Amino acid sequence: MENENNTYPIPFPHSEDLEKITQLFQTNRQSGLTGQQVEQGIKNYGSNSYKEQQQKSIFLVLLTQFRSPIVLLLVVAASLSFFYEHWLEGFSVIAVLFITAALGFFMELQARRSMNALKQMDVNISKVIRDYKIAEVPSENLVPGDIVLLEAGDIVPADARIFEVHQLEADESALTGESLPVTKKLASLEKNTAIAEQANMLFKGTAIVNGNAKAIIIGTGIHTELGNITSLVEAAAQSSTPLEKKLQDLTKKLIWITSIFASIFVITGILQGKELYLIIETALALAVAAIPEGLPIVATIALTYGMLRMAKKNVLIKRLAAVETLGGITTIFTDKTGTLTENKIKVSDLYVFEESIAVEKNKICSDHNQVIVDQLLLISTLCNNAVIQNVGIHKKELGDPIEIALLQFVADNNIDSDQLNKQYPRVTEEAFSSETKVMGTLHKNGSTNFVAAKGAVEVLIEKCSTFSKEKKVEKLTKKEKELFLQRAEELQAQGTRVLAFAFKEATDIPSHKFLQDLTFAGFIGFLDPPRIEVIEALESCRDAGIKVIMITGDHPATALHIAEKIQLSNKKNIVITGEELKGSPSKNRLFAATIFARVDPKQKLDMVSLYQKKGDVVAMTGDGINDAPALKKADIGIAMGLRGTQVAKETAEMVLKDDSFSSIVSAIEQGRAIFQNIKKFLVYLLSCNLSEIFIVFGYGLLNFSFSILPMQILFLNLVTDIFPALALGMGKGNELTMKNQPRRPGQGIIVKKDWISIIIYAILMAFPIMGVSWYCRYYLNYELKVCNNITFFSLALTQLWQVFNLPSNTISFIKNEVSSNPFVWYALALCILIMGVFYQLDPLNEILGLVKIDTIVWLLIVGTSLTPVVFIQFLKRVLKVID
Repeated sequence: MENENNTYPIPFPHSEDLEKITQLFQTNRQSGLTGQQVEQGIKNYGSNSYKEQQQKSIFLVLLTQFRSPIVLLLVVAASLSFFYEHWLEGFSVIAVLFITAALGFFMELQARRSMNALKQMDVNISKVIRDYKIAEVPSENLVPGDIVLLEAGDIVPADARIFEVHQLEADESALTGESLPVTKKLASLEKNTAIAEQANMLFKGTAIVNGNAKAIIIGTGIHTELGNITSLVEAAAQSSTPLEKKLQDLTKKLIWITSIFASIFVITGILQGKELYLIIETALALAVAAIPEGLPIVATIALTYGMLRMAKKNVLIKRLAAVETLGGITTIFTDKTGTLTENKIKVSDLYVFEESIAVEKNKICSDHNQVIVDQLLLISTLCNNAVIQNVGIHKKELGDPIEIALLQFVADNNIDSDQLNKQYPRVTEEAFSSETKVMGTLHKNGSTNFVAAKGAVEVLIEKCSTFSKEKKVEKLTKKEKELFLQRAEELQAQGTRVLAFAFKEATDIPSHKFLQDLTFAGFIGFLDPPRIEVIEALESCRDAGIKVIMITGDHPATALHIAEKIQLSNKKNIVITGEELKGSPSKNRLFAATIFARVDPKQKLDMVSLYQKKGDVVAMTGDGINDAPALKKADIGIAMGLRGTQVAKETAEMVLKDDSFSSIVSAIEQGRAIFQNIKKFLVYLLSCNLSEIFIVFGYGLLNFSFSILPMQILFLNLVTDIFPALALGMGKGNELTMKNQPRRPGQGIIVKKDWISIIIYAILMAFPIMGVSWYCRYYLNYELKVCNNITFFSLALTQLWQVFNLPSNTISFIKNEVSSNPFVWYALALCILIMGVFYQLDPLNEILGLVKIDTIVWLLIVGTSLTPVVFIQFLKRVLKVID
């Protein structure tokens, strides 16, 4: 059926009858689509994705390489060569121009491929019904007619018409601008109903904030309201990351510095009566050598390569800018369940009035109070949205880990949960939220109604007026409440997570307020063992100057028990509860605490703000929709990949694929290593380029009869700059990475101490070469070309050996992150090979002005190139002048 507004395969789905929509898409609300129908749907409607910001074409990427300042300088240099009829040199400069563009082109393509690989790892999953089974599929594979299941925390994957709803509210502010959540209903609407008022529809990209629902997909990809909008809006220019801005600022400074040196060189050359052509060409080559034009691309490759390495360690970084922030983290707020614990939840205890019932290997070991035990098993089955499917010999688990543990417990005690759900069909549901801390469901059982509820003990017990005692129901007095609460407290102090269970059975129960006057059945304890590897990770954080704080909605006794097991708690064992936070405790007590329990989402947000105001760089973990504000507020939001909601994952900058705290520490270590790599290749490039400036500038001022040639400078810029810099950008870091304090927020990449090191490096690289070349010319009377070659090859090799000066002076010179980096050795071998080819082959050696030199001269060149390494290591390790 043709769509009248070109948005959906059918017109005005909000006004159509549900039965008609079901027939139009040939779907079934109970069984969903078949595999064949899905394949046909993808052919008919395409994938459920819309055009993102289009990447530049390959031709445009290549073309932009010729718009850089360096290319402009090379064009001027080539024009000068042709003007003065230096044809070979002119064509050589043009060759250099194309080589420079080609290097930039291939590096940008590599950076793009790495980013695309990262994007492919970030796949959204949707829960659908297909062939009578609940399945998880990539959201882009949804088609019109699919039956999708949604709950609080999900991002709506496509436009859909609701046909079953339980207290559903959606945040549609991204689409309509309406800030308040929209309550969803089933009734059909008028055709002219505005989008913001279409209460029976769900729209792609909006978020479910409460309740759950089932809906029929009626529009995917560009055939959605969001897709329609994105097709009308021109893609905005991507803003630079903080790191890119810092690199741009650094490049501007280098241009000014180079301009000053080049101007002085030109003026001095003119006063000394040198040929104007050679003066200008050398000044241009000097400018080309001094400006590291490839910095942004090299930095991007270093970032993306590091991000891919993190992905292999179960950490997905969603934004390049987050990598820089990672290295500066000073405080981590972490959840307990699944992050500090294994998230392998098992039922450990059952407690009914005045009696604990033993559980071994997930089975009840007692026949006492069988009626009450049966009630607990019934409530566990009915008040549950999880699914366990048998897929061959394996089980596929979908849902909350606690609810999965309950279903498994029910199954292990020989209860058929499917049969119970058929016997007690669900009428309505009150979904669990971090505010209410209770979930309840209303069911029909013949002519009677049955309520099943579970939640926090101290909350659910207040909704109860009676309790189960043996085979009867008695009034729940204050005494019995205290007894239940005391026993729950004892279990929680042992590290057991406790959930209370209640029920009600009556002929007439109002569906809008069924969670009242319940009967307390008892509670179930769950064990989630702490992750042993977290102990070492926490020790790494302490060494790195990072404070770790547990912030959880669990009971304070449970939180403290786990904290003690993983050695998180401090000697004072300060535990602050949500109730205490409402009373505004002193800042000294707040900053001393390492455990916050029974806190709500608003309090998490407040704690993040408090630490940020103190000047900390804060990381925050979260998994629920209510964690989204705190995740967004934190400097680094970290979502759980296994149990996290889609809203949390969309909000966060980082996703843990294994939910483990150790992965956070690995990510911080990698973030620090990436930043160190970027600093290393910056120091390397700047010191090498500055050494070239010193040599050219020094030779000019001293009026040497020989100098390094413009083409040689260009060659050095292409060979000894790019490849070692790329190799340094791929290092894995060293053992000191997590021993140093975090970087200060806003600190530049290159600080004053680094500039001092760069200048010392450049002087020690340049002066031995200048001294040896001067001695060979004016005392040994070597030919001008030989002296030029001594300068050129000595400088080339000196710059290659400079990579070994970059590790910290506290690390072994022989075994460190540079010497153990295979890419460094590949880069050095490649550079030496290229130099050998240019030295041996005609006319390549003629282009660079190279001549054959004897063994004695080569020994002198190698010795001269190694001299700076000796001097620099002496200053670093003996005098400790530079680091």
